[in-house]
Amino acid sequence: MYDPARSPDWWAGIGSVTTGGDTGDFTMFPDGYPDFPMPQTLETSQESGSVKISCLVSDLHFDWRLRPWGAGSGTEISVHVEIPDSEAHRLSAQHDIIRQSLIRLASLAAAAP
Repeated sequence: MYDPARSPDWWAGIGSVTTGGDTGDFTMFPDGYPDFPMPQTLETSQESGSVKISCLVSDLHFDWRLRPWGAGSGTEISVHVEIPDSEAHRLSAQHDIIRQSLIRLASLAAAAP
């Protein structure tokens, strides 16, 4: 989760990612829209288990968290999303994307050694 280049592995709806560039920390390209760049800022803290991603196009903010769960044998995955009023029409779609992304992250975590 800390490596933006791996976002397409777990974040539903992301077709590809490029790192670096002039704007933001990395750029997402939505699935099916390879010519629609969406620059993002990234703030990570492995100490607190957080990955904060902010879209510079639509002003959506995602705060992903990983925390130890149970007796240290599992991981709790959570996300807090802020959507501005101007993007409220995307709320339902974002619910679906987040649900799918959480399932993908859990599958990757379960498969990790």
